[in-house]
Amino acid sequence: MNKQMIRGGLALLAVAGALAACSPQEMETPPVTVKTSQGPVTCQLYTHSQVYWDRSTDRPATMSVKDADNICREEGYRVQRLGL
Repeated sequence: MNKQMIRGGLALLAVAGALAACSPQEMETPPVTVKTSQGPVTCQLYTHSQVYWDRSTDRPATMSVKDADNICREEGYRVQRLGL
């Protein structure tokens, strides 16, 4: 094996280790409920520094999962902007 292959392998191992350490469950905040015209949406927000994982855990039957998740991401952005 040459040095370049070893360095590449070590870099890949470091990235894999860093990603394995990131677990959404470790960053959960208490669930929040957002009132909408269709009814309440329960959101699971994560860290206040990003909203990528924010999602709905409960929604009105008349609302799509996609719409509920978008509402939760918007709530995550709102919390982020206000620094709550």
